[in-house]
Amino acid sequence: MAVYNYDVVVLGSGPAGEGAAMNAAKAGRKVAVVDDRREVGGNCTHLGTIPSKALRHSVRQIMQFNTNPMFRQIGEPRWFSFPDVLKSAERVIAKQVTSRTGYYARNRIDVFFGTGSFADEQTIEVVCPNGVVETLSAKQVIIATGSRPYRPADVDFNHPRVYDSDTILTLSHTPRRLIIYGAGVIGSEYASIFSGLGVLVDLIDNRDQLLSFLDSEISDALSYHLRTNNVLIRHNEEYERIEGLDNGVILHLKSGKKIKADALLWCNGRTGNTDKLGLENIGINVNSRGQVQVDEYYRTEVPNIYAAGDVIGWPSLASAAADQGRSAAGSIVDNGSWRIVDDIPTGIYTIPEISSIGKNEHELTKAKIPYEVGKAFFKSMARAQISHEPVGMLKILFHRETLEVLGVHCFGYQASEIVHIGQAIMNQKGEANTLKYFVNTTFNYPTMAEAYRVAAFDGLNRLF
Repeated sequence: MAVYNYDVVVLGSGPAGEGAAMNAAKAGRKVAVVDDRREVGGNCTHLGTIPSKALRHSVRQIMQFNTNPMFRQIGEPRWFSFPDVLKSAERVIAKQVTSRTGYYARNRIDVFFGTGSFADEQTIEVVCPNGVVETLSAKQVIIATGSRPYRPADVDFNHPRVYDSDTILTLSHTPRRLIIYGAGVIGSEYASIFSGLGVLVDLIDNRDQLLSFLDSEISDALSYHLRTNNVLIRHNEEYERIEGLDNGVILHLKSGKKIKADALLWCNGRTGNTDKLGLENIGINVNSRGQVQVDEYYRTEVPNIYAAGDVIGWPSLASAAADQGRSAAGSIVDNGSWRIVDDIPTGIYTIPEISSIGKNEHELTKAKIPYEVGKAFFKSMARAQISHEPVGMLKILFHRETLEVLGVHCFGYQASEIVHIGQAIMNQKGEANTLKYFVNTTFNYPTMAEAYRVAAFDGLNRLF
C-alpha cells in the first residue's frame, strides 16, 4: 500500500471540489482529488444541475414546437416520452465529463476514484473500486462531497413507483399522472418538466406560497403558469404515509386527503454526504442534515480542514459551490482569491425560468426603505415577440431618493442571463449603483437586455 504526499487533498469533484482544486493547483500546490464515482463532475454533472437543465431545455423545445403556429405547416404536434428526452441529457453529461477530465489533466491534478475517509486529520484512506486502499497524506483537506436527496425512514424508496431527484433519472416510462412531494426549487423544476411532457402533476407544498423566498409577484406568476399547464398545486399539506401499489402510489395527507398517481417523486430536502467520511475520527460534528459547519474562511472546527459547497448547506447552488470551493482554497494559499460568497443570484429553471438578486418588496417594506418599482413586460419587447416568448417581466426595485438599485427580479425567457446585468450595476460602489445607468446606456435592439431600459423609464415615471 503506497502513501502519496500532497499539499491539498480535495474530497469531491463537483463544482466546489473543482473550484478548490483548480485554485490550489494554480497557486503552485500539489493537489489530489478523490471522488467515489469513476468519472469526475460530482452530483451536479451526473444527477442534479446538468441532467435536469438538459431535460428542461429539451422539454421547452418540444413545447415551443407544439405551440408555434409556424410549425403546424410542417406537421401535427409531437409528444416525446421521458426516456426520449433523457437521451439528450446523457449526451450533455458525457461532454461535461470529457471537458472536466481535461481540466484536471492540464493542471496536473491527480484524481483518485474511490471512497475517501479520514484516518486522522492529515491522512485520507481511499478504498478503490477494486478493493485496493490508497493512503493520501495532506497538509490541508477540503471537504466538497456535496449532498443527496433527504430520505425519511418511513418512505419506501425501494418501491418501483417511488423516486427521488436522483433515481428519477432511471425512470423508463412516462407516467400519466405524477405526485411531486415538495415544492421547492427542485420540485418546481420537475413539475415544469413533466407537465411539459403532458403529465398531470400534483405538486404538494407544505407552505402557503410557492417558493416563498421569491418576490411575491414572481411567485404568483409561476403558480399561474404551472396551473395553466396541468399542475395542481396543493398548499399547506404534509404527508402522513405513502402507500405503494403494484400499479401506482397513494399519498395519504395529514389533512385527510388521498391522492393516487402512477408514481411519486420525493423532492423534500437534501442531506450532506458526510456519513462515509469518518469525521468521528477527527472530531468534526455535523448537524441533523449531515452538513458541516464552517467559519467565514470555510474552515471547519479542525484548523487544517475546510469545507465548501452543498455539504455546508446554504445556498446549495452549483454557482455558489464553485466560488465557495475557490474561496476555501484561497484561504489556504493566501493568493487574494478568498471572499465570502454571498452575492448570489437565484436561478430557478422552471418553464418559464426565474432569476433574482437583492431585496424583494416584502423585505424592503418591512425595513421601511422608500423604494419604487420599474417594470418591463416581455409581451411588449420586440425580441420576445420575435422569439415567441411573450411570458414574463423584468422588475427593478430602487431607492426613490438615491436611485440605488436594490433588487432585480425576472420571470420568463432568459431570466437567468438577464439578471446578471442588474447584478453588475448593484455591485458598483457608491453613486455608480444607479438606475440612471439603464437610461443613459445604449442597448442593442432588439434584445431581452433592453428590458432594463424600459423598466428604468417606467420606474422614473412613478417618481414625483
